[in-house]
Amino acid sequence: MRSIVWLLLVAVIAVVGATALGANDGLVTIYWRGWRTDFSLNLFLLVMAALFLAVYSLVRALDGLLALPERAKQWRTSRRDRVAQAALREGLALYLAGRYTRAHKTCQKAIAIQADTPELALDAEFTALAHMLSAGSLHRLQDRTRRDEHLQRALEMARMTRKPRATEEGARLMSAESALEDRDAARALRELSELPPGVARRTQALRLKLHAARLARQPMEALRTARLLAKHQGFTPSAAEGLLRTLASETLEGARDADQMRALWVNLDMQDKRDPLLVANAARRMSNLGAPHEARQWLAPLWDQIHKQSPEAIEALAAALRESLTGLEAEWLPRLDATTPAALRNPSLALTLGLALAERQLWGKARGMLLSAANDLQLNVNDRRTAWAQLGLMAERESRPEEAARFYRLAALPEHN
Repeated sequence: MRSIVWLLLVAVIAVVGATALGANDGLVTIYWRGWRTDFSLNLFLLVMAALFLAVYSLVRALDGLLALPERAKQWRTSRRDRVAQAALREGLALYLAGRYTRAHKTCQKAIAIQADTPELALDAEFTALAHMLSAGSLHRLQDRTRRDEHLQRALEMARMTRKPRATEEGARLMSAESALEDRDAARALRELSELPPGVARRTQALRLKLHAARLARQPMEALRTARLLAKHQGFTPSAAEGLLRTLASETLEGARDADQMRALWVNLDMQDKRDPLLVANAARRMSNLGAPHEARQWLAPLWDQIHKQSPEAIEALAAALRESLTGLEAEWLPRLDATTPAALRNPSLALTLGLALAERQLWGKARGMLLSAANDLQLNVNDRRTAWAQLGLMAERESRPEEAARFYRLAALPEHN
């Protein structure tokens, strides 16, 4: 379409020019030292146009000759740039193919071409990428010394690039990943701490930080990082639930006294405090640290909804309460009574209720629940032994030595019940 427009334009100019010049009778007279020459105006215009074209062509030719060395230099630079780019692409392909030695050598070739060409040496981004790829190859070859040298060089070159942030972020993430594979958690966390806040919240950075925090035995930091990962959908829901529960449990297991346990509990999310398995572990740990009253306070909200819990959660909550019965308050009696219907169908709950009622010295109710648990073969051997032993203690307290002896004998040989 453009060619047609130009052709029409030239045709119009030619027609207009021919019409104008054909009707032009003008003359041009030139005087030179007594000489006089007359030209038609049309001829004069054609001579001037031809002279202009000749001068213009001569100037362009001279300019081309003078610029020939510079153009040759640019051609050589462009050719070396293409060779360097091809070497880097080949290095990437070799790296992905697992041919790390050749990948490293090819990247070194690209770096050498850049360094030997002053015009290309200014492309710091290319050099930084080549150093990063070379460092990755050396890491796979277990050459840690040279790997760290290339990573440091990549960071230095990254600060000189037109887009320093992206290249530097990539170099730091690679350095952190390499440190983790070396099991150097401190260096990995140090590299990750240098990242801008926005980059530090990216999924890859959070994954590395989670790994580093767990390696450094910092469960609380690992838990906070895992929560961010779960928020960014870095895990499947089921995997996130299991990981968060594990990390929270590890955090609580690290408490050395009740005060430290309280501080850790306060820092847990409300979602964690609604997890029955986690709360059960926390309560057992708190009770073992000598604070059964607070352990029961943590259990109470979930115990009030025990009929809505899964069988696994019921088992965990019942076991946790059994370990936290010392000094059981009277305010727990309504909760225990409300659990009675469920306890008749669940031997673990029956055992817990029996022990709790015995703690409150409600011997009659306790005896019924403990007998129900002790005679239920679905209950494990150790728990049945506990039920028989408690029945023996209660019979002994009530001055029934023969019955107490029978219960103790059953506690000693639960497999024959």
